[in-house]
Amino acid sequence: MLAPAKINLALHVTGRRADGYHLLDSLVVFTALGDRVQVTPAAKTSLTVTGPFADAVPPGPDNLCLRALEAVGARALVVLDKQLPPASGIGGGTADAAAVLRALDRSPARPEALGADLPACLLSRPLRMRGVGELIQPLALPVLHLVLVNPRVETPTPAVFAALDRRDGSPLPEPAPAADADTLLRWLAHTRNDLQPPALALCPVIDDCLAALAAQGAQFARMSGSGATCFGVFPDAAAAQAAARAILAASPGWWVQATATLPGLSPADAAG
Repeated sequence: MLAPAKINLALHVTGRRADGYHLLDSLVVFTALGDRVQVTPAAKTSLTVTGPFADAVPPGPDNLCLRALEAVGARALVVLDKQLPPASGIGGGTADAAAVLRALDRSPARPEALGADLPACLLSRPLRMRGVGELIQPLALPVLHLVLVNPRVETPTPAVFAALDRRDGSPLPEPAPAADADTLLRWLAHTRNDLQPPALALCPVIDDCLAALAAQGAQFARMSGSGATCFGVFPDAAAAQAAARAILAASPGWWVQATATLPGLSPADAAG
């Protein structure tokens, strides 16, 4: 089961509830790149982690895969192939937990209680996410060719939110983006990632990632989520792959991947 990387094309922080949870308005896509999760129902739960980022995965009760099983009262043998860097703004553990739940075809009553991204990751298709993550609107969006760049520096989400200057920003502009890539990119130019400035203050190398994407001809570049992963949009797969090779050659210590977004609703379904 694929646990696709989640990309926030835009992320506006629009408020904060009395309980401390932030209100968001975000345009979210998912990619063909991600972790892999194998789930086998069993009498006793266990978790095995492999892959290049296995050492960064918490093995105990704080692991989101195990918390997802507990939330639906299930037991299983879980094998997680960890391909995505941790604490990087592209879903990570939440995407893994969602893959476990999809494999079991089960979901808790309030999936957002396990993480604001979990309702979106359960769908893993283009969508608009609002509230504290519980309000989901599937969308018809074009497939985008992306390069993902992470400097292998973690940016913990709580620290980024704590560094926000304001928490009452405007929502995403209306109307929602069309299924045409050029229209979508023009629309994105009028949006923000409100977490990018505080993440930059905590992790200045993010600016180097954005500059590297721009230098390779990205049509649009931004940080995803709370960082530090940045994405660049390229006109086609060949351009994305060439850019990824050039960036990795210049910064061999970074994590750099070319990928594409997963498709969403058809325009007819979105209109209906």
